[in-house]
Amino acid sequence: MEKHVSEAGFSPEQIDTTRPHPARMYDYYLGGKDNYEADRDAAERILTALPDVGITARSNRDFMHRAVRTVVGSGVRQIVDIGTGIPTSPNTHEVARQVDPQVRVAYVDNDPIVAAYAGAKLTNSGNAGFALADIREPAEILDHPVTKELIDFDEPVALMLLAVLHFVTDEEGASDIVRTLTERLPAGSHLILSHATPDFNRNDGFGKVAKVYNEESTASAQWRTGEEISAFFEGFDLLEPGLVQLPLWRPDGPVPSGASLRQHMGYGGVGVK
Repeated sequence: MEKHVSEAGFSPEQIDTTRPHPARMYDYYLGGKDNYEADRDAAERILTALPDVGITARSNRDFMHRAVRTVVGSGVRQIVDIGTGIPTSPNTHEVARQVDPQVRVAYVDNDPIVAAYAGAKLTNSGNAGFALADIREPAEILDHPVTKELIDFDEPVALMLLAVLHFVTDEEGASDIVRTLTERLPAGSHLILSHATPDFNRNDGFGKVAKVYNEESTASAQWRTGEEISAFFEGFDLLEPGLVQLPLWRPDGPVPSGASLRQHMGYGGVGVK
């Protein structure tokens, strides 16, 4: 029997449209319309400092599609998607169900605006739910009623952390958070992770972008190197081709090169426990 779970209740005062939120700014980078003036203003200043942010956001989205198809194709039938963001079709459950219609998905985000869209765009087809929660409280995510009803931690799980960890600083315990989220996952589980980096395009734009996020938005930004990002896969074996620039992870079409490749300022990887 299909499960339809909703625990996304929130009060109107939780919605603050005067401060930029990374989820709504990401929606703007992707060309979406579910954002506010504060989000658009901050995003435009970021695009001025680093024009390739929009290209990287779309590249990250494409990586998500390929990674989800891969893990579901390997037999995983349940997914926890943390840092869901504003729904943009095809969403995780839509991609996964192209491979198997019975895949269950628990979506998690800390933006009440995302929660407002969840019922119409994420959870209306059953076998999916939305939890309004913050990655900085990982135990609360794992013990949330939505997670507990949809996800069986005795069976393999795909944990998705896409473009979210660069909004969790070392001071906030990023490594400990990932460790808490992954320690309950049984063997055969997968970690799908992407992260922005200055490794491929080093200029002062990254500092300007961090300043906008850190001083104005609801989250702080910390860019990491490939070596630092690899550490998040502790306890997992990286699938081929490893942790690589986003377009290079199992491409299903033409691959950019040279200056075009440098526009994709993020790493992506998938590990199996």
